[in-house]
Amino acid sequence: MEETTNSEKVISLPRIGDKAPKFKIETTHGMISSEDYKGKWFILFSHPSDFTPVCTTEFIAFQEIYPELKELNTELIGLSIDSVHSHIAWARNIEENFHVKLEFPIIADLNKEVAVSYGMLMPEGGSTETSRAVFVVDGEQIVRAIIYYPLSTGRNMQEIVRLVKALQTTDEHQVATPANWNPGEKVIVKPPRTQEEAENRVNNSDYECVDWYFCKKHI
Repeated sequence: MEETTNSEKVISLPRIGDKAPKFKIETTHGMISSEDYKGKWFILFSHPSDFTPVCTTEFIAFQEIYPELKELNTELIGLSIDSVHSHIAWARNIEENFHVKLEFPIIADLNKEVAVSYGMLMPEGGSTETSRAVFVVDGEQIVRAIIYYPLSTGRNMQEIVRLVKALQTTDEHQVATPANWNPGEKVIVKPPRTQEEAENRVNNSDYECVDWYFCKKHI
């Protein structure tokens, strides 16, 4: 059997439900560590490159939702393989040209350590740029959601906020959320596990049941 060299080492990429890979790295806010975020949720997102048009629109949009995310006990962390000096210059350029001050850190992942551990590089595409990846990590440092976008498509910020709200709602109330759910709308309750429970469910006025397995309620 052939030996695997360091350059060919297989990386086990995180999946939903896995512990988020740890990191300690330089950013535009100095050194940060994943340990700093224990007890908080965070969104780690990567972008292909500084000083590019789509990424610029995204960073402006991420800053716009940042106050709302903070109210949800959720922090933002950006990442690309550009240097910290490039990040700083770009952040200053955004503030100068668009009058938007970026308040969250941007990781300078020059050695690709974090990008590789989170699966943010797409080697099959022949590019060393990081993809438009989004990782939602909860206060227990568990990966709760992962979204990938192609390089040509900017992310939908309201969907990212909706996703965090949906995840936190399901945790708090032990329910699920239907397609296109937004806060204030009915949620889906877990299907009953016994015949008696199913009978009680459909006769309970607190639930809106289409059938015994499909019931919604307000929370």
